Amino acid sequence: MLIKIRKGWELPESMVLSESAFLNRRSILKGMAGAGLIASVGSMATFRHALADTKDPSANLYPVPRNDKYTVKRDLTPEKISTTYNNFYEFGSQKTISEAAQALKIRPWTVKIDGMVEKEMEIGIDDLLSKMQLEERLYRHRCVEAWSMVVPWSGFPLKDLVKLAAPTSGAKYLVMQTFEDKAVAPGQKQFWYPWPYTEGLTMEEATNDLTFLVTGMYGKPVSKQNGAPLRLATPWKYGFKSVKSIDRFTFTDKRPETFWEKLNSDEYGFWANVNPEVDHPRWSQATERDIGTGDRVPTEIYNGYGDYVANIYKNIKGEALYR
Repeated sequence: MLIKIRKGWELPESMVLSESAFLNRRSILKGMAGAGLIASVGSMATFRHALADTKDPSANLYPVPRNDKYTVKRDLTPEKISTTYNNFYEFGSQKTISEAAQALKIRPWTVKIDGMVEKEMEIGIDDLLSKMQLEERLYRHRCVEAWSMVVPWSGFPLKDLVKLAAPTSGAKYLVMQTFEDKAVAPGQKQFWYPWPYTEGLTMEEATNDLTFLVTGMYGKPVSKQNGAPLRLATPWKYGFKSVKSIDRFTFTDKRPETFWEKLNSDEYGFWANVNPEVDHPRWSQATERDIGTGDRVPTEIYNGYGDYVANIYKNIKGEALYR
């Protein structure tokens, strides 16, 4: 029997939460807090976490307009799930790192741009945000561990940062690194990991329309456990490519050896493009588990984004593009 799998970005608008709903939810929360009723709808811990989000200096920027070009056919993953089931090895190797990640200090936060650029610079995150046009995109996220989610990310195209950086013509790769601070991130005391977390893209990948720098999610600043204040989203690749809490962008003519490549290049390569027909050495990639619904669903080539990115790789031969 022939099964037709629709493109991953096909979704009727009725299936996603609107901007007005985000605004209304925030107004209700404020009213309940003033009336002393917040404890009746959730734990005080949840309320304190929500309140902490409002202290982010960029909180007044959200929600931002949605770009309807980037939609998906699945339901959004509930915020409570996508902010408590995530990897951030700087704070631990288990999925339950959301509490530990609150130790992350996101202000001041300085982003360094260096390497093969016209002029190296350091810029504060809020100054960077003021230079960018923020938008919301609905993206699928596919982990190499064969689970997936759908998230409303806010941010700006990486190509806009590339334009700001003005790389020289010889730059072939963009290297991104996570902060390094052992006093804040206990996982960085584990010497067997090659800190800081390092990832890289070719310049063609970095300037693709789909490549996104995330600054927010669910209509507010991105949570610390999800990579505040600045993370990458490359939805056609396995999730480990989407480096969190970035504080450095380096333009170079040499392909970097990335964090997981250094640990185990046989299982985690540079390209990491999603392909249901290329299994991980220890498990199948043919299907994935939607962490919002628990459903097991078919995996799609390039996670359903082939129309955007497949042409990047058509002339690359002899490399493991899907690992």
